[in-house]
This record gives sequence, structure tokens and C-alpha cells, in this order.
Amino acid sequence: MPPFPPGFIPPEAVSIVQSFFITIAVIALGIPIIRALTRRFVDRPPVAPSISGDVQDRLERIEQAVDTIAIEVERISESQRYLTKLMAEPRALPGASEATRNKDSVR
Repeated sequence: MPPFPPGFIPPEAVSIVQSFFITIAVIALGIPIIRALTRRFVDRPPVAPSISGDVQDRLERIEQAVDTIAIEVERISESQRYLTKLMAEPRALPGASEATRNKDSVR
């Protein structure tokens, strides 16, 4: 005798088949929906934060002040290089050559 009468489908097999088809439907519909949502959020161009006019004015003043300070520092460094160059080169004073000759001849 067969364990089940002819034409009888066990309820466990029915639930397995239903689960299989539901899983296939969720995958078939879910993947495009998830792709659309991720494209919407990931591919969105970044929004630049807006800066108020007061902050923009302050930033411009700070930029101008930094530029002015940079110019002054460059002037100071040029002056320092020039003075260092002057101090490093031997100076020939107008009367120095005669004085050194006289000292050499006295000895």
C-alpha cells in the first residue's frame, strides 16, 4: 500500500514549493528596486554647504590680511638677504689701502 493516496500532495511539499516561488519573486523584483534606490542615493551630486554673506566677507578680509602679511615677510627677507650680502663682502675703504701699506713698510 502506498503511503499516500493517489493525487495527494503532502502539505510540507506545498509549503516548500510556495517558499521557492516567493523567494524567486522577491529576488526578481527586489534587485531592480534596490539598484534604483542605491543609484538615487549614491549617484546624487554632493550638495555644497552654503556660506552666509557675513562669513564670506570675513573670509575675504582674512585672505587679504594673509596676502598683506606675506608681502611684508617677503620684503623683510629681501632686506635681510641684502644686508647679509653687504656684511659678507669685504669692504675696501678709501684710506684703508694706504694705511695697510704704511704698516707693512714700517715693519
